[in-house]
Formats: sequence, structure tokens, C-alpha cells
Amino acid sequence: MLKPITLQVEAPIADAYQNANPEHKQALQTIVSLFLKSISVSNSLQIIVQEIRSEAEQKGLTSEILEELLKDE
Repeated sequence: MLKPITLQVEAPIADAYQNANPEHKQALQTIVSLFLKSISVSNSLQIIVQEIRSEAEQKGLTSEILEELLKDE
């Protein structure tokens, strides 16, 4: 499902987009969509990693203990 968004860009960029042919507009939309998706996934991964770290620390597994465990193996 596609959902429109509004982005603020400099006037010449907006003008260039508005004057682009449909194929170029579609290509730009795809690029922006992929970029925003990669940011979303990256942020989601960072949140997951932070949650895992927090839970591990709550259970007594600090980053120092983890490093020490990894050294032994």
C-alpha cells in the first residue's frame, strides 16, 4: 500500500521534481522509499539491540561480563 508524504526541499529541487517526466519521478520515489525504509530498519534494529542490552543488564549480564565471557571462548 502506498501512502503519500510531504518532504521539504530547496525550491530548485522541488521544481526539478515537478518538471521531471513520469519515469524519473517514479525512479526518485523508489529511491526515496528505499532510503527511508533502510533508515526505518536500521532504527528498528538499534531499538531491538538496545532492548536486548537492557534486558541482559537487568539479568546481571553487563557488557564487561559479556566481554570477559567472549574472551574465554
